[in-house]
Amino acid sequence: MATYGYARVSTSDQDLTVQIEALKRAGCEIVRSEKITGTTREGRTELSTLLDFIRAGDVLIVTRIDRLARSVADLQDIVRMVKSKGASLKATEQPIDTGTAAGKAFLDMLGVFAEFETNLRRERQMEGITKAKADGVYKGRKPSIDVGQIQALKAQGLGASEIAKRLRIGRASVYRLLRGEE
Repeated sequence: MATYGYARVSTSDQDLTVQIEALKRAGCEIVRSEKITGTTREGRTELSTLLDFIRAGDVLIVTRIDRLARSVADLQDIVRMVKSKGASLKATEQPIDTGTAAGKAFLDMLGVFAEFETNLRRERQMEGITKAKADGVYKGRKPSIDVGQIQALKAQGLGASEIAKRLRIGRASVYRLLRGEE
């Protein structure tokens, strides 16, 4: 029976120290950490390692569930995976213990709020971008594909597949740009 800790921050300029220290105080023998978004499980190799390694009787501890997942679906998947291995999940700053009915209910509620917070942040970001575009401040990133090159290759009689291959872009991008959508 082992106790593992998982710490995560979203960006490389954020610090993991507070989480790691809290997990060690909670009795974690091994603490895995990473600096990556929590909105998806893709690329979260440290979390994957813990989930692969955890065994019956083990405990996975996080400081808060938003360090583990930012969507209810991901959170439920992780909890199911931990439970299927006979392990449990706990949080140091929240009354979460998947070994109890109340702890599981609280976990589900916090998962809903974490996803809600992520969606609100995304909406605010999009509102800010829309306003910046309207004010002429934000123009988006510069196009990475030269439409002139595509048109020139098309004029030479090349098809979309060959153009995409030569320019190392997706065929759908060739079609979209030839239709004038960008």
